[in-house]
Amino acid sequence: MEVVLAVNAGSSSLKFQIFTVESGEPSLHVRGAIDGIGTRPRLHATGADGAVLVDRTYTAAALADLPAAIGEARVWLESLEGLTLRAIGHRVVHGGPDYARPVLIDQAVLDKLATYQELAPLHQPNNLAPIHLVMEINREVPQVACFDTAFHRGHPPVAQAYALPIRFYDEGVRRYGFHGLSYEYVAERLAVVAPKAAAGRTIVAHLGSGASMCALEAGRSVESTMGFTALDGLPMGTRPGQLDPGVVLYLIAERGFTADGVTDLLYHQAGLKGLSGVSSDMRDLLASDVPHAAFAVDHFVHRAGLAAGTLAAALQGLDAFVFTAGIGEHSPVVRARIAERLAWLGAELDPAANEAGEMVISTPRSRVQLLVVPTNEELMIARHTLALVAATAPT
Repeated sequence: MEVVLAVNAGSSSLKFQIFTVESGEPSLHVRGAIDGIGTRPRLHATGADGAVLVDRTYTAAALADLPAAIGEARVWLESLEGLTLRAIGHRVVHGGPDYARPVLIDQAVLDKLATYQELAPLHQPNNLAPIHLVMEINREVPQVACFDTAFHRGHPPVAQAYALPIRFYDEGVRRYGFHGLSYEYVAERLAVVAPKAAAGRTIVAHLGSGASMCALEAGRSVESTMGFTALDGLPMGTRPGQLDPGVVLYLIAERGFTADGVTDLLYHQAGLKGLSGVSSDMRDLLASDVPHAAFAVDHFVHRAGLAAGTLAAALQGLDAFVFTAGIGEHSPVVRARIAERLAWLGAELDPAANEAGEMVISTPRSRVQLLVVPTNEELMIARHTLALVAATAPT
């Protein structure tokens, strides 16, 4: 049975899905992940029917880093029988100015992607690690890079530019936007489950440890809260979101921070974790009675409301608002609080539908439809990978 493997590698987790391709459209066969790398590692995988295939825990030392996790996942994946690997698709966060669509990976592409590591230090090195491993083991297996920036590359230059000397824009210093694979999937899904929203002016809120929002007009990205790097926009688990660049200048000039120190602060010590002093996990904050935990949640909701207003202005109105990703899909409390900030746009929440986790969580009279649409970045990766490999196969 021919399969495509979709890989989504992060700093503390390695997610993967196996899709069969016999019908032409990828069909889920196995879903798995290694979470808690370096702290409480766990390999867990299920079949398409939800049956548990493996559930294994490890000591922190046994899977101390991503390379070790990749090796363990490889051993387990190779134990699966009857599968012929057709191709591997990878989530790569930053495609820079060079890549506006998925691309087959060779050494030249890999070298180019490595130059963007400073633009996404939490993600890019981890995204590229499994690609390196596969190339060392078997260069004959086609690998495809699918970029989080690609979905936003149709933004007009006026939306991409910063007010810096134009030479910087020409050199690639511009607003890229991220979470594109998630937004692309949600846009396609809306066309099936909510055609009116898909055809209209919609904001999609990808709310998780990484968080952003995207303005869609007839399914096409026209604006995003993230910019040159994945630091911008909404506050996140450990990243601050929108920040006056003068703060960075102050930290360097007055507080003696080095570039490495600022990088560590902004990528690892800020966001919900920094504000709360408790956790980067929204679930922990909502359960905590520590005042700073509540303050961190208040700040998250406040900034989400402001971002929604900005994107509604970009769209010149709003027809629908979609919640997706970990917080967006699973936290009715956060959904309700953000929905309150959308009342001025005509949004009216149905509390019972929201608590029940239904797809439509607005009332029938709401002028702005509120929806919850689970994302599936791995399926998007598999679709792109299968299409590109088929298109480039020798005839």
